[in-house]
Amino acid sequence: MSSVERYPIGPLRPPKNWDAARREKSIKRFEHHPRALRAAASGLEDDQLDTPYRPAGWTLRQVVHHLADSHLNGYIRFKLALTETRPTIRPYDQEAWAALPDSATDIGVSLDLLDAVHRRWSRVMRAMEEADWQRELIHPEEDEVKDLTWALALYTWHGEHHRLHITGFRQRRGW
Repeated sequence: MSSVERYPIGPLRPPKNWDAARREKSIKRFEHHPRALRAAASGLEDDQLDTPYRPAGWTLRQVVHHLADSHLNGYIRFKLALTETRPTIRPYDQEAWAALPDSATDIGVSLDLLDAVHRRWSRVMRAMEEADWQRELIHPEEDEVKDLTWALALYTWHGEHHRLHITGFRQRRGW
């Protein structure tokens, strides 16, 4: 697999020293993500959704459900950082979650969930003061302290990253 197929927008590289204008641009991209994902998956038949987008990888259906799972966890982590002092976030086994029976259901359920989570999450972000963006959380898998600007960059990147997995795979398959 090429690096473009693995990281269609490149690996996450959050910029340093974000200002309000840069955050606003990222929030707008974040808010657009559920619509863009819905468009990326539109018209796919069940057999297409159940096709892995790379060898030994997740199916397109699992990717959509993974995004809902991941961003739901991200929203909770974000709120914990806003309401607690430097909380340690709880990691989860993404591979095991992708193998659970709910990851075989209709993708519309997760597209609706992602839309609702992004609406609520962006409302929180738009109400934040400058100092709120510096609030921190501890990411035990990376053994690092991260701030909420990093979280915004991560989840904006993550949504676009997986959406492009779907659109890139569709292009390669002629779907």
